[in-house]
Amino acid sequence: MTINIYVIRNRLPQEIASLESEARREGYRHITRLIQEWSAGETRFEYEGERLLGAYVGEALAGVGGMTLEPAAVEALRMRRFYVHPAMRGRGVGRSLALTLLDHARSFCSLVTVYAGNGGAAKFWESVGFQPCGRDGHTYVLEL
Repeated sequence: MTINIYVIRNRLPQEIASLESEARREGYRHITRLIQEWSAGETRFEYEGERLLGAYVGEALAGVGGMTLEPAAVEALRMRRFYVHPAMRGRGVGRSLALTLLDHARSFCSLVTVYAGNGGAAKFWESVGFQPCGRDGHTYVLEL
């Protein structure tokens, strides 16, 4: 299985609606917020160091993940709006997104934070190298 990672700029891909639908089915609202904030021009992942990625398997958008400035820490970035389609989990999609973003972050900061909303997410972020740290609105940090 080949995973292709693309930077999302200017507009969200049409396929984001499918990911939003799956996320909502699972009780997650962060992809809905991504779409709303993008549409309103509030969060476009356009400041220095920020980035939004899409992971494709074939023609299908299998996952998204982003990185924004961390409001609680100077010179830090925060992983945001991560979601992988349930059928694509355990196949390296999330890891590919995370590692691509972390590689990008090395040019901009020395600390990356993330909020893991559930136990599965916590295990994932730990597997990528993040360490528990429950303060300032995030649950994990990674020193680059």
